[in-house]
Amino acid sequence: MIITIDGPAGAGKSSVAKQLAHRLGFSFLDTGAMYRAVTWAALNQSVDILDPVAVAAVAANIQIQFEQERVLVDGQDVTQAIREPEVTKSVSEIADNPEVREHLVMLQREIAAEGNYVCEGRDQGTVVFPNAECKIYLTASSSERAQRRYDQLVANGKIASFEKILNEQEDRDRRDLMRPVGRLLKAEDAIELVSDAFTMDEIVERIQEIARSKSSP
Repeated sequence: MIITIDGPAGAGKSSVAKQLAHRLGFSFLDTGAMYRAVTWAALNQSVDILDPVAVAAVAANIQIQFEQERVLVDGQDVTQAIREPEVTKSVSEIADNPEVREHLVMLQREIAAEGNYVCEGRDQGTVVFPNAECKIYLTASSSERAQRRYDQLVANGKIASFEKILNEQEDRDRRDLMRPVGRLLKAEDAIELVSDAFTMDEIVERIQEIARSKSSP
């Protein structure tokens, strides 16, 4: 069984998907980490990320693997490295590369061909797994998502501006809706869940109920 969780940035997709996979005994496919892995590899090889042909060649010639919660590129653990600011700043260029997306979509399908998976991203239910048994569109208001990010940064001892985070969030939403490839869309058969008034546990429980109903004969 494949459960897809799509939605805007900051909606809690990764956290929900990880916890849901753990509860169900499914594997978790972090598609965002795959784009970050290609970005890291391109930067590590001093490839110009604005050169679509060169970046596509990087994507085609590296091996991306998941070992539990670790991300490996050609056997090297890059779990922390792909979260560094330099990668975060450049990943959107990689994600907008049609050849990179085509290659990673194929890889995502290969990974999930056997076994049960929870997959999260922007286009999992629309492009990657259009025939998935259970599709969720997880969202929250831009102010709620910005508040969560603000609270997270403050909790980690960082100086943060709610207004700046909110503006960046709304700008990211606009860009994600207008991307030439991998645009953020809600699949017609996806169930929309708005998480503003709910805890993560409550959202996970709700998706569990939906998944059970989809898997029942």
